[in-house]
Amino acid sequence: AFSAGALPGSALNPVAVETLETLGHDVSGLRPKSVAAFQGPDAPPLDFVFTVCDHAANAELPPWPGQPMTGHWSVPDPAGATGADADRRRAFLGAYRMLERRIAAFAALPFDALDAVSLQQEIDRIGVMDAAEAAG
Repeated sequence: AFSAGALPGSALNPVAVETLETLGHDVSGLRPKSVAAFQGPDAPPLDFVFTVCDHAANAELPPWPGQPMTGHWSVPDPAGATGADADRRRAFLGAYRMLERRIAAFAALPFDALDAVSLQQEIDRIGVMDAAEAAG
């Protein structure tokens, strides 16, 4: 799995790093990366590409090599959270938990039993599942 941004910062967000470390993740190899690193001829092959930022989903991005399946899983940007440190930490944890649930649902899909159209429908459903659960 890879992570990149359309407009990556120059450094990792310290609250994001703290959140990942608190949850037991090794952050030693993490750094901000541009999506351009995954769109050139030397880019690693990608089977799936998910946007989580509404800005990136609406941006004009060059086509992905190999035509991976894509989905948009909108997540509120925790970097925009204001207030006390605890509020900012809560925003990052909320984004983490939302992605964790979606990734678990994605990993549980019966890939061998789904055709491309059905798989795309499942990816799209997963992208709105938290919003549907919150509304229902």
